[in-house]
Amino acid sequence: MQSLKNLDDQLVRIRREAEEKDAQDRASRAGLTYLNLVTAPIQIDALKILKEEEARRLLVAPFQSKEKEVAVAVYDPKRSGVPDFLKKLEAEGRHVKIFLVSASALEHVWSYYKFLVSASDDITGKIDIQESRIKELSTRLTDLEKISKEVMAFDFKTLPTGQILEIVLAGALYNRTSDIHFEAQEKGVRIRFRVDGILHDVVTNLSHEVYKYVLSRIKLLSNLKLNVSNVPQDGRFTIRINEADIEMRVSIIPSEFGETIVMRILDPSAIRLTLEQLGIRKDDLEIVREELKKPNGMILNTGPTGSGKTTTLYAFLLSKLSGGTKMITIEDPIEYHLAGVEQTQVDPEAGYDFASGLRSLMRQDPDVILVGEVRDKETGDIAVQAALTGHLVFSTLHANSAAGAIPRFLDLGVKPASLGPALSLIIAQRLVRKLCENCKVPDKLSPEAENKVKHFLGGLPKRVNRQDYAKPQVFKPKGCPKCVDIGYKGRIAVMELLLVDEGLEGLISPSTGEVMVQKYADKQGMVNMQQDGILKTLAGVTTFEEVEGVTGPLRW
Repeated sequence: MQSLKNLDDQLVRIRREAEEKDAQDRASRAGLTYLNLVTAPIQIDALKILKEEEARRLLVAPFQSKEKEVAVAVYDPKRSGVPDFLKKLEAEGRHVKIFLVSASALEHVWSYYKFLVSASDDITGKIDIQESRIKELSTRLTDLEKISKEVMAFDFKTLPTGQILEIVLAGALYNRTSDIHFEAQEKGVRIRFRVDGILHDVVTNLSHEVYKYVLSRIKLLSNLKLNVSNVPQDGRFTIRINEADIEMRVSIIPSEFGETIVMRILDPSAIRLTLEQLGIRKDDLEIVREELKKPNGMILNTGPTGSGKTTTLYAFLLSKLSGGTKMITIEDPIEYHLAGVEQTQVDPEAGYDFASGLRSLMRQDPDVILVGEVRDKETGDIAVQAALTGHLVFSTLHANSAAGAIPRFLDLGVKPASLGPALSLIIAQRLVRKLCENCKVPDKLSPEAENKVKHFLGGLPKRVNRQDYAKPQVFKPKGCPKCVDIGYKGRIAVMELLLVDEGLEGLISPSTGEVMVQKYADKQGMVNMQQDGILKTLAGVTTFEEVEGVTGPLRW
C-alpha cells in the first residue's frame, strides 16, 4: 500500500512539473514573465481587488498589492474579459505587473479566498448621513432626554421611517454609545443606550406600531429576512460620515412580545489609540515599550469579554506598523479594519479556525501576528512555535489574572519547556469609567483613608514614582451635559503586567499553579490591577467605587 501511495505521489509530481513546463512555454511565446505561484508569497489583502467568482471566470488572480502597484497572475492574457480587467486596473492609476501561471497555481491562490472577509462584502446596506445633518441633529440631541423627546414626537405617518432610525443613530454617536438596545415589552418597546459600559433608558414606551417600521428598516439595511420573526438573525450595515465608515453589528432574536434588537457600534476612531492614550502608567509603559522592541516572543492579554483587550492589542499593532513590517491577523470576528494590516476572519464551516488559519498565516512570511484568542492546544502550540521562530505574536487568553494565564496555557496541553521561552509579557486588564473632566469635583479623604493611602504607597514597588502621588487629590462625580449627567465620560484600563524573565521561566512546569506564579509576580514587583486602579484614583482619573466594582473590595 505504501508503494502504491508513493507511485501516486510521483505521478502527481510529474503531472505538476509538466503543467509548470507548459506554463513556462506559453509565457515565453506571449512575452510574459512565468511564475510558480505555489512557491511565491501570496498577499491575502490583494484578493479584495477582485471577487472570487469573477477571478475564476477570467482565470486570473491578483496576488500582491503595494500602494499603486499590483501583481496579477493570468492563465491566458487574451481570454475574453482579461484585457478589459487589466485596463480597468490601469485606469484606476495602478501599475500592473502580469505573470503567466498554470491552472494549478491559480487554484492555489483562489484557495485563499475562503480566508478573506472583506468589509465591503459583509456590509449589506449604507446610510449616508451628511455632515450638516449630523451637526443639525447634534444641536438637539445633546443628552438622552432630548433624544427621547425627539423620538416620541416623531410623526411616522408623514415622515419617512428612515428618519427615526437616523435620530436614534445620530443621538447614539453623539453620546458615545457602544450598543443600542431595542427591547420589545408588553406595552411598548424600550430603547436603551450602553454608555461607558452602563445601560441607560432613552425611550421606555415606543409604540409597537412605530417599532414595526423601525424593525423592518433595520432588517432591510442588514440584508435580513423580513418575513422571519421566530429565529435569531445576525447582520451588519455601515453609516458613512465624513468619508469614514462606522460599522453596525445587528443581532435580532425572538422574544415574548416581539423581536429584540441589539446594534453594536464599531467606530474605528475608538480603537486608533496610541500607547500613551491607553492610559498605562509611566513605569508600566516603559516595560511595554521594551517588549514591543523585540522581534519575537509572545505578548498575551487576558481578561473577560468587553475588558478592552482588542483595543490594547490593536494599539500594539499600530505602534509596530511600518512599511518594512508585515502584519497579519486572524480574528473572530474582524471588528475593526486597520489600514496596512492584513486581516483574516475564522470561518469554521470552511475549515478555517484559529489553528488552521494560524498555520496558513505562517506561510505568508509575517513579522507580527495577532491571534484573536488561544482556545485550544493546537492553536497554543502553533502560536508558541511562531514566537520561538522569529515572530512577534499578540494574542488573548481567558484568565482572571496575569498569573492565571500560565496554568491556563498548561491546562490546554502546551509543553512547559516551550511555553517559558516563548512568553515575553502577560497583561491582565479591566475597564473602569473615567471621571468627567468638565464637572468632577474635589473630594476630601478622611484621616483614616489618608493613613490607608500612606500605607499603600509605602508598600508599592520601587519602580513606581511615589512623588507623583505625594499629594493625592481625589475627586467625585457630579454630572453635566458633556457627560450626559452621569459624572463619568469614557473608560480606561486598569492593568497588571507580568514580565516573563529567566526566574519565572525556570518555575514553569506541568505542576505550576496560579498561586506559585502570583508569589513570584509579587516578588518581581508587579503592580496588580487593583493597585493600578487606586493609583489612577489618586491621580484624579477615576474613583475608589469604580475600582472596587471591577476588582473587588479594596485591600490596602
